[in-house]
Amino acid sequence: MDDIKLEVAIQITPPLAIKLDAQWLRKVAEVTLQYEGIAKETHVTLVITDDERIQEFNRQFRDTDAPTDVLAFSSEESEDFVTPSDLPAYLGDVIISYPRAVEQAMQEGHSTKDELALLVVHGILHLLGYDDKEEEKRTQMWRQQDNIMKQLTPFNHL
Repeated sequence: MDDIKLEVAIQITPPLAIKLDAQWLRKVAEVTLQYEGIAKETHVTLVITDDERIQEFNRQFRDTDAPTDVLAFSSEESEDFVTPSDLPAYLGDVIISYPRAVEQAMQEGHSTKDELALLVVHGILHLLGYDDKEEEKRTQMWRQQDNIMKQLTPFNHL
């Protein structure tokens, strides 16, 4: 698997005293983009935050006053956002609630690292245009998630 040039900016909300494996998160994003056939230089931002902050984003941008596990904001959603031709494509932002990731990992019986990977994959698929609101589209999106997660198995040691 050839590596594409991928810039992943990782931001962690200051109240969270967590250490994340940036190399692993970058690899998750890279494998997802490669699986989807993205071969050009790409930039994505991953924001790891708490329930309160993600609830603010959800309320402000999705008209839902509740926390969620992941939000994705594609650069394609804004007519005002233009990437200059000499810069890498900016895919958008994936915002993840760390407390939700921990809780969901415990419920599903796997590690928080695996749950964060799943949420990164899910968020990037949304940035690429996948939708999970309708049953048929959700089935397709989740199939892609499962396939990508299988691709990540050899990299779990990172």
